[in-house]
Amino acid sequence: MAEEEPCAVDVTLRVIGGRWKILILQDLFTGTRRFSEINRAVHGITQKMLVQQLRDMERHGIVNRLVYAEVPPKVEYSLTPLGKSLWPVLMAMHKWGLEQLAATGSSALPSGKAGASS
Repeated sequence: MAEEEPCAVDVTLRVIGGRWKILILQDLFTGTRRFSEINRAVHGITQKMLVQQLRDMERHGIVNRLVYAEVPPKVEYSLTPLGKSLWPVLMAMHKWGLEQLAATGSSALPSGKAGASS
């Protein structure tokens, strides 16, 4: 039996899916950030979860982590060219979200959780 080719949408969701990655990417699209800056920008995320998400995105090649040899260590995160190529994907999601809000006449998510402002 031949192995099935992976679904391209599934691949995309594995790289940027989940509650936090889009919000982290949204912040990184504005430029290089230190960990504490990302942590402040992404409301509600724990430091542990932020570390996990950044490591996962680094492993997928969309985030670059640069450690400066100084005390205390300075670490900066930025998007790789592959990460920057996600801009049209995020903009399409943003547009769809605006259209959904307009169609439903609602500014809140069905679960009652507010989304990130963009």
